[in-house]
Amino acid sequence: MRIIPDRGDVILLSFDPTSGHEQAGFRPAVVLSPEYYNKASGLCLVCPITTNIKGYPFEVILDGAKKTTGVALADQVRSIDWQTRKIKIVDHISTTSLATILAKFKPLLF
Repeated sequence: MRIIPDRGDVILLSFDPTSGHEQAGFRPAVVLSPEYYNKASGLCLVCPITTNIKGYPFEVILDGAKKTTGVALADQVRSIDWQTRKIKIVDHISTTSLATILAKFKPLLF
């Protein structure tokens, strides 16, 4: 079983502590950063997944996942210490869903 998270993996972790409108609690998230960065830094970029679908423009329906349902929240990307948070890799999304998440996130950076 792989231990280091890679881009497109679905992981389980606790997002606490949080504040305001941030997604909180123990939940799945999509890993956005590549394995080489995650391994070298001990960090990874993730966006939370929710089953509370509201039709917001930054929600991305997850395709290709075998066990995970819901939407990724592409506007709530966070950097986490995956080693300290003791993540568990549970699934993987399609390259199409990953590309859609990254496309929705990109305008928030530039």
